[in-house]
Amino acid sequence: MPQGSLCNREPIKTEEALKTLLADKGGVVYYKEMEELDVDSDLLWSMLKKTCKSRTRTWLEICARCGMCAESCHFYRVNERDPEQVPAFKIQSTLGEMIRRKGRVDNAFMRRAMDYAWGRCTCCNRCGTYCPHGIDTGVMFSYLRGILFAMGFVPWELKIGSGMHRVYKAQMDVTSEDWVDTCEWMEEETCEEWPDLKIPMDVKGADVLYTLNAREPKHYPEDVAQAAILFHLAGESWTMASEGWEQTSLAMFAGDWEACRLQVQNVYDAIERLRPKLVIGTECGHAHRATVVEGPYWVGRPDGKPPAPYIHYVQWLAKMLREGRIKIDPAKKIKEPVTLQDSCNYVRNHGLARCTREIMSYIAEDFREMTPNRENNYCCGGGGGLNGIGRYRKERNKALMTKRDQIIATGAQLVIAPCHNCWDAIRDLEEEYQLGIRWSFLKPLIISMAVIPDHLKAAAEDFVNEA
Repeated sequence: MPQGSLCNREPIKTEEALKTLLADKGGVVYYKEMEELDVDSDLLWSMLKKTCKSRTRTWLEICARCGMCAESCHFYRVNERDPEQVPAFKIQSTLGEMIRRKGRVDNAFMRRAMDYAWGRCTCCNRCGTYCPHGIDTGVMFSYLRGILFAMGFVPWELKIGSGMHRVYKAQMDVTSEDWVDTCEWMEEETCEEWPDLKIPMDVKGADVLYTLNAREPKHYPEDVAQAAILFHLAGESWTMASEGWEQTSLAMFAGDWEACRLQVQNVYDAIERLRPKLVIGTECGHAHRATVVEGPYWVGRPDGKPPAPYIHYVQWLAKMLREGRIKIDPAKKIKEPVTLQDSCNYVRNHGLARCTREIMSYIAEDFREMTPNRENNYCCGGGGGLNGIGRYRKERNKALMTKRDQIIATGAQLVIAPCHNCWDAIRDLEEEYQLGIRWSFLKPLIISMAVIPDHLKAAAEDFVNEA
């Protein structure tokens, strides 16, 4: 079969095509077609020659197969230390073999490569931290995903996800109208408790532009309200954009590099249009990596930076606590044992571990570090898109075991996870292994223990009296 009707080399570009693929529940037809999908070896080799640059080729050549990366990988640890789970083996037997064979691989090889690229790696990049030669297998797996996507071998859910970005400019079917309506709804709801609170939209020249994860307006609209409350408490001049508000990138997980570029450009266009002094991204790891770390290169910015200073939410929150613009009531600090999940994408890949520890120093009386932690922490087990791929749910649940054991060792009852994928993985970890733990983003915790300034108390009292 040269190209299937659902499984093929064409990315999803229209709402009709997206709905057709969604109608194939669980990707039953999609994966059946994949078994018959032809591999265009000439096209594959041409792509590899054009896009596999000197760094990747050098890494593949100098890899000593020493196995030093093995223990760094949570998949290797939870799979009885199977040699085929060693990061070096996984990349050499997939991408390395494609290059050695000059693209002359068959359908079975490509499906196996897909299983390795998404079912045995979360692109957490921890292996690169431990390689004596500085080889980052996680980065190479990201590249491999791009090759596989272009050839039509990508998990059903992620083909849908990248299609969402192309059609809706968001990882979910949240239109601009839906988004604005949700903000208006949350402002109306929140005004009952915070009478002067506004959720401003498209304000030019604000001090802060706030960007989000589409899952928040779609499934957790209270998160939008919580962000507004904390900006209100801090006295920020802030806004959100009616277009370009979504900063996540399932396209990055899928390896759809053109959709990655389109999504980031949409955010950058909003920044250029509104000209804020600072952009703050929500509690999401891969969103930060996509828009701040990788994004400038995807859209070809020569300085390697976004159009305005762009920080993660933990950086802003640490600053607000440090400067006293948000104050914590000591009596309301977390008393129970609490630990912190380090997101691979903004801790290991962007060095923000100090910010999260600073926040913990303000809010927790019994903070317990996981071992290892910071840049050396293990992936939650569900990153890189693995959380959402039904085909690899068994592999994902097993991959959660390393994080499970880390949490158990701390004795903590509460896990703070300032990242959507980590939050999801720990939620599912509790469902799978029933540890008796709870998990939370930072926003609701901070609101629950914040000192309310007198002028905001007065406004609230006036509101109650008038009512």
